[in-house]
Amino acid sequence: MGFSLALLTLILDQATKLYTLFVFELPVKEPVALNPFVNLIVVWNRGISYGLFQQNSNLGRWILIVVSLLAAIGLSFWIRRTKGKLLAASLGLIVGGAVGNVIDRLVYGAVFDFIQFQLGDWSWYVFNVADAAIVAGVVGLLYDSFVLERRRKV
Repeated sequence: MGFSLALLTLILDQATKLYTLFVFELPVKEPVALNPFVNLIVVWNRGISYGLFQQNSNLGRWILIVVSLLAAIGLSFWIRRTKGKLLAASLGLIVGGAVGNVIDRLVYGAVFDFIQFQLGDWSWYVFNVADAAIVAGVVGLLYDSFVLERRRKV
């Protein structure tokens, strides 16, 4: 289940990015308001989540690629060993999201983020499907660790 979810996440991530960039042509149309809280805009993220650790050099970009790939490989071994469905699904979301963002770094030199949440003038976050999957996967891991693990021990 974990590997299937990783593949599905990767496909959805890349499909939405390719469509948004080359079919919908968001760079020409931005910003596009979907509702009062969600816009489509173009952000090229050269860092990690929330734009932290921005990398403007090739070395920095390659470090992020290698670290992401090593994390995805390590989590893939964990998927193979786990028996828990939520844990496997959570790990699959993270792996699929990580690989999706690695593909962006390899192809474009940065991660293409395009979904913006905002409240009035306050912009909270610009992300993509891969980022959403990684966050959902981390939430699932936390739930598994702090709630389900306690139940398993009882």
